[in-house]
Amino acid sequence: MRRLPQQKLDALNADHRRNLGWIARSDSDVLVHTSDNPAGYTIPLHSHRHIQLLCAFSGVVLVETEHGCWMIPPGHALLIPAQLLHSVEMLSDVSVKSVYLLPGHDDLAQRMLQVLGVTELARALIAEAIRLHDTPPGSRKVELVLELLTAEIAALPVQPLGLPFPADKRLAALCRAYMAAPSVNERLDEWAGKLAMSRRTFTRFFQRETGLSFVGWRQQASLFACLPKLAEGASVTDIAMLAGYDNAAAFTTMFKRRLGTAPRNYMRTSMSR
Repeated sequence: MRRLPQQKLDALNADHRRNLGWIARSDSDVLVHTSDNPAGYTIPLHSHRHIQLLCAFSGVVLVETEHGCWMIPPGHALLIPAQLLHSVEMLSDVSVKSVYLLPGHDDLAQRMLQVLGVTELARALIAEAIRLHDTPPGSRKVELVLELLTAEIAALPVQPLGLPFPADKRLAALCRAYMAAPSVNERLDEWAGKLAMSRRTFTRFFQRETGLSFVGWRQQASLFACLPKLAEGASVTDIAMLAGYDNAAAFTTMFKRRLGTAPRNYMRTSMSR
């Protein structure tokens, strides 16, 4: 990940603080906002008094909270509860559109911290709401667009892209190192040894901390690592080799098992949403 010049970083942070102030001061039931950010930029920990639907129209972002990490590839979104501290890392150059809803939407409760597929209708409504942002208050068209958008958010399909993160700092460090350089050659016994645990104790510990088996978590983390590379146009073969697979077919089989389609088909569908 490239390091941003300090002047650029300061400008991005100042712009984010202005946006936070605007959102906090608004009494509107629904707000929309758009921003383009470069790869390598991380929005520091912050929260909103609104529910946030964070949509990646292009590029890939990683949202981290105390409850885990969520990868958002193009054509997907994450529903973030009000008042929850979270950071947002740009894993590539991104175009992010956000919808902010005041709390009280019971129909969204089961979708919090879920990665959602952005339907063609939702994408069009978000784009239209942003285009109408400066329309004078009381516009019936704006009211109808936002009302339909709110209803559509409640119907967005859930996608299996969450990655639970452990609270234990030692285990979290191993997980972060793996995400930076994923490999199917990583073995449970090696991780257990690094934490001075037996295989059996580590297996129970890992399951308790993440809710997943070691192999299941490792496969999901591999997906996290490959999606930004797919978005940047890297070949499936190159990605498979970097992840330690013997060939592209083995990687594609894992990818299809987890996400239901081949890597190229998945990214093509996501980016056309």
